[in-house]
Amino acid sequence: MLNRQSNSLTVNRRFRAAALTLLLLPFLLLGACGKRDAKVAEEKTVNIQVKAVETKSLRPFIETIGSMKAFEQVVASSEIEGILRTTNVEEGAFVSKGALLAMVEDRDYASELRRVEYALKQAEATLVNTKAEFGRKEALYKEELVTKQQFDDVATRMAVADAEVERSRAALAIARERFAKTRILAPMAGWISEKKISQGEYVRNGTPLYTLVQIDPLKLLFTVSEKDIGRLKVNQDVQFKVDAYPDREFKGRVTILYPTIDERTRSLMVEARAANPERLLKPGLFAKVMLYTTEARDTIVIPVTSMLYEGKNVKVFVVEGDRAKERLVKVGNKYDDLMEVVDGLKGGETLVIVGQQNLAEGVKVHVAR
Repeated sequence: MLNRQSNSLTVNRRFRAAALTLLLLPFLLLGACGKRDAKVAEEKTVNIQVKAVETKSLRPFIETIGSMKAFEQVVASSEIEGILRTTNVEEGAFVSKGALLAMVEDRDYASELRRVEYALKQAEATLVNTKAEFGRKEALYKEELVTKQQFDDVATRMAVADAEVERSRAALAIARERFAKTRILAPMAGWISEKKISQGEYVRNGTPLYTLVQIDPLKLLFTVSEKDIGRLKVNQDVQFKVDAYPDREFKGRVTILYPTIDERTRSLMVEARAANPERLLKPGLFAKVMLYTTEARDTIVIPVTSMLYEGKNVKVFVVEGDRAKERLVKVGNKYDDLMEVVDGLKGGETLVIVGQQNLAEGVKVHVAR
């Protein structure tokens, strides 16, 4: 009786164990499949395109913003008083040095000039007569035929006549100068950028009449950060573009490095000179400036589109074997669609140029052909 009960309990335990195993089997199989799927996911291959890192011969440059200025700017002003009789040029005209810009009414100045010329002639005639009389008196005085007082009188009158001639000559020079100033002449060759007064207005000494500018050549003024001033020198080549002519590239040369740093911006003012024979460039235009600092050198460059940004860091991916490797790089100048790499890459390395957004360190890759 006891043996039958013991056998029955053993059978029941085995039955329960078998039933429990059958019940848990789907879950065990599902877990095993999940592990296999995860392993497959970890080994997923990313399709990419690559390009060898290039080394090109390029000229390092500093990029900045500048402004065009007239090479010379002069205001032509009246130097005498009077009514402005004529204005001979308008804004936009080109004038040569010495060209007639305007005239002040000259009748009073011409009359004064004639009066002084007549006074000089009279003074010169008086001096001639006095000198002749002095000669006669001198001879008579030597013969003791005239007194010393008579001789001294004629000598004094001759000195006065001589002084009057000198005074009249000085007055004539002034009158001629004042008469000449009724004609306002261009102080330099240039373009009339502003006409400040109209015909018939009254002008005084110092009244501005015209502004003239010289625009060939032009000045190009720009600033350079203090960290780059050690790369600057006079006669460096400058290339620049302006929005008015986006497809044109203009050239210049550094002429002045200003002696002080702006304490607010921590930058140095630089002046360049640019030829402007076609007069396309105008004072006031903004310019995008590239200042070449050395001769061409071998430079590692990569496509701009291959770079990824993480905050202030720039990274790229290269391929080693069948795996992607992340590289942090230090970049320099931008050359159109290429970026200079200062540190982090070597020429000839295999650079990922398409698909890098899908990569992480060590991911398996397949290079698409």
